[in-house]
Amino acid sequence: MADTRPTRSPLALLSALVAAALLAASCAPSSAAEKQQPPERPLAVIYDGPQGCDDCAPAAAKVLREAPQHYQIKFVKAPLKASDLAGAKLYVQPGGGADLERTWKDLKGSADVLRTWVREGGNYLGLCFGAYLAGSNPGFNLLPGDAGGYTSSRDAVVDDDRDAVLKVTWRGKPRHMYFQDGPVFYFERDADAKGVEVLATYPGNNLPAVAVARYGKGRVGVSGPHPEADASWYERAGLNNPDGVDPDLAYDLIKATTD
Repeated sequence: MADTRPTRSPLALLSALVAAALLAASCAPSSAAEKQQPPERPLAVIYDGPQGCDDCAPAAAKVLREAPQHYQIKFVKAPLKASDLAGAKLYVQPGGGADLERTWKDLKGSADVLRTWVREGGNYLGLCFGAYLAGSNPGFNLLPGDAGGYTSSRDAVVDDDRDAVLKVTWRGKPRHMYFQDGPVFYFERDADAKGVEVLATYPGNNLPAVAVARYGKGRVGVSGPHPEADASWYERAGLNNPDGVDPDLAYDLIKATTD
């Protein structure tokens, strides 16, 4: 009996093999998918002008690099330009100044650029002196209220500019922080409605010591004490932190300011 089964030409067989190979390749995981690229590290811009102390900008940079977000760092001086802030997630105004009026003369030419950047979604972090500058007398006017000296506030437990360790209340729990003549914050009565979150309050008068406020699409984090202070700060001042020196408060403030 003759074999009546259909036969395939060599060309048809080759086409079928190619199609099968392509189908298998499309179902297999690619090497690029297997090797996922790590997310790009966010950029923090830190002011490092003449009014800052020697350790202030480097201390802020260290804590940002070691934070869970592992920030990239760029140092800038005044006057700020829009290009200085391009691509940044956070701008940091560190502590260290001793003359607010003089520092403001150096920085007031940067105010419009910085305010516009925060309003459009950037984030400002002011530490001690940088927190004073988030206020308006003088300052960048980024807060729904103003900043004033804690040492001159009612019932303050420190009344001079000496370095000290203060027992603040942070998210309802007692914590100790390095302090050197930092500000307290006086917010408007409807501050809660304007997106103000008080993270910590001072001893003696329960006034805001650390807070985050909204400004347009961005956020403004401010701290009177120094959450970025490392062990060398305490050693140099002959101070002891009963909690131990832990950057967790700095990390909490960074997250609250940028999330």
